[in-house]
Amino acid sequence: MNQLSDRINAIEESATLAMAAKAREFKSRGIDVINLSLGEPDFKTPQHICDAAKKAIDDGKYFSYPPVAGYPDLREAIATKYQKENNVPYKAENIVVSNGAKQSIANVMLALLNRGDEVIIFSPFWVSYDALVRLAEATPVLVKGTLDNDFKVTAAQVEKAITPKTKALIFSSPCNPTGSVFSRKELEAIAAVVLKHPNVLVIADEIYEHINFEGGQTSMASIPGMFERTITVNGFAKGFAMTGWRVGYIAAPKWIADGSNKVQGQITSANCSISQRGALAAISGDLKPTHEMVVQYHKRRDIVYNLLKEIPGIKANYPQGAFYFFPDVSYYYGKSDGVSTIKNGDDFCLYMLEKGHVSLVPGGAFGEGNCVRLSYAASEKELIEAMARMKKALALLK
Repeated sequence: MNQLSDRINAIEESATLAMAAKAREFKSRGIDVINLSLGEPDFKTPQHICDAAKKAIDDGKYFSYPPVAGYPDLREAIATKYQKENNVPYKAENIVVSNGAKQSIANVMLALLNRGDEVIIFSPFWVSYDALVRLAEATPVLVKGTLDNDFKVTAAQVEKAITPKTKALIFSSPCNPTGSVFSRKELEAIAAVVLKHPNVLVIADEIYEHINFEGGQTSMASIPGMFERTITVNGFAKGFAMTGWRVGYIAAPKWIADGSNKVQGQITSANCSISQRGALAAISGDLKPTHEMVVQYHKRRDIVYNLLKEIPGIKANYPQGAFYFFPDVSYYYGKSDGVSTIKNGDDFCLYMLEKGHVSLVPGGAFGEGNCVRLSYAASEKELIEAMARMKKALALLK
């Protein structure tokens, strides 16, 4: 009878996963597609992390259900990392380990939000923020940053958006999809606004913390007055090339951690025991492999930035972190190659896939229809070839 719930009908399929699937479809037909749609490191998980997981299997001690919030030693290690590196006094009781940062965010939304609550989302935003707010039957309120301001929302915009219904605001820094990084001064200004409103919480997504070309990460929870008002989201997928291991976590005031633990206990229970042993090795071990990856991302950013500048009509910011560009491609809207006419970002990405054999993600899914997201988590050779294909395909549009 096909009667799905209203909450499921209210959300869309993830645009990044949809484009990745379309790219795989083209590849299955023998077409050489360069996939720049997924936010996935192209590096292998560092060996010492894999060795720790193998040892856990061989030891035979990790085959029973772990505690829902994660093993105590992993939670303690995460708390210690934040004490030492981020100047935030988290304890193990503040940590909940989940099946990826996406579940971490979903847990928080379900634990905190009621119908009628509003969540301010800094836009452009990671595709799932909006969907997860609506899944929790709350209302997303998009506050848009502009290309001229590096896509960053200002404190004045936040102040204007807050209403008596505002329960939280959410953003990522470094940002997916723009690569922008909020400075400490910018975060302090936003915190000053939040602190005027006792019922407003901040969900700070720091999943790209290690891929930051500007130096150290500023955690919102480290700003005076914000420890009790901030839910920090992080994980191992990006900085440690552990996407398939599915380990994310929140660090939050205990009452929020307890609520998230309660949600998770009814949905998935704990994260995979063996993945957690790998995560422990990652967070307590040598960061040299991570730093080496970041050096490569830094080089790739500059390669892609310089090649994008050579394509007429493309406007892009200069990302300070993560591994994305979010160029404005609206110059090509209304143009045609005689067969296809580009009306919007969806058309642009489909045209690029069909004519250039490069897979991108439409910006509308991230809150900005004039842009597309391009991941440079690919080899230098692939990136150079992809930019050449884009330039050639776009030159056909008149």
